[in-house]
Amino acid sequence: MLKARVHVMLKDGVLDPQGEAVRHALGTLGFAGVEAVRQGKVIELDLAQTDREAALAEVRAMCDRLLANTVIEKYTVEIA
Repeated sequence: MLKARVHVMLKDGVLDPQGEAVRHALGTLGFAGVEAVRQGKVIELDLAQTDREAALAEVRAMCDRLLANTVIEKYTVEIA
């Protein structure tokens, strides 16, 4: 059994209103040195697959079809 971790972030140049809200909130809490925040998500998967390369290909297909909106998001996959 393998584990996969997918990191999904907005692509550079795509407006991140949640990240901007976090940056603003940090400023109001006294953390004035934060110039930018990008917010994303992490998805962890337990896979029955035992072949590392096959698992990577399968998770990438999952990302392309469901887990990430590839028009505005980028993703990275870690297999362990």
